[in-house]
Amino acid sequence: MRRAFWIVVFSISMAFVESAVVIYLRDLHYPEGFAFPLEMVTSAIAKRQVIVELGREAATIFMLMAVATLIGKRFWERFSYFLICFGIWDLFYYLWLKIAIGWPSSILDWDILFLIPFPWIGPVIAPATISTMMILTGLLIILLYRRGYDFRPSSLTWVLAIIGTIVILYSFLRDTGASLHQQMPLPYRYDALIAGEILYALAVFFAWRNTVHKSRPKQET
Repeated sequence: MRRAFWIVVFSISMAFVESAVVIYLRDLHYPEGFAFPLEMVTSAIAKRQVIVELGREAATIFMLMAVATLIGKRFWERFSYFLICFGIWDLFYYLWLKIAIGWPSSILDWDILFLIPFPWIGPVIAPATISTMMILTGLLIILLYRRGYDFRPSSLTWVLAIIGTIVILYSFLRDTGASLHQQMPLPYRYDALIAGEILYALAVFFAWRNTVHKSRPKQET
């Protein structure tokens, strides 16, 4: 419980720092409000800020990985803590923005989700639902470990997870140029998001079944 408490504290605090940076950037570049179509930022200072922003996003992932690595003892345990940290961080990032500046006004508002290697764009509901699934998946893996099972994803799990990832990435990157060319993005492919999340759910189910059926719980001595 103590470990879980500090994971939550770290993730929520990190989300606040992330939201604060984004608020400053929006005040600087979009003082009239952040909404698509986005105005193109062309100054040399702004271009340098984009490079720094790319580094900040990469550093954020490394920070989450570092915390998960320090807490977990085995690969899948560390992976589960990473999922939980990422999910809590992402959900509270939007919650802090909502509290601080009233954005998003709706979970259907468009946002730039990530910049590496190209801008990912989509409605807020997309990362919110994915983050929720990440938290639940991480908790399931930890629960299996606590019950003495060794987490064993099957080959089918890998196939489903990879296909689900490709489908969801397609929904985010199919019109990435809209954020670069001052255009309204094409309608979001909610069908791709739902299909990808169903594939994720199936991947988790088959991983759980394979773990329970092929891994005996360790007896406490």
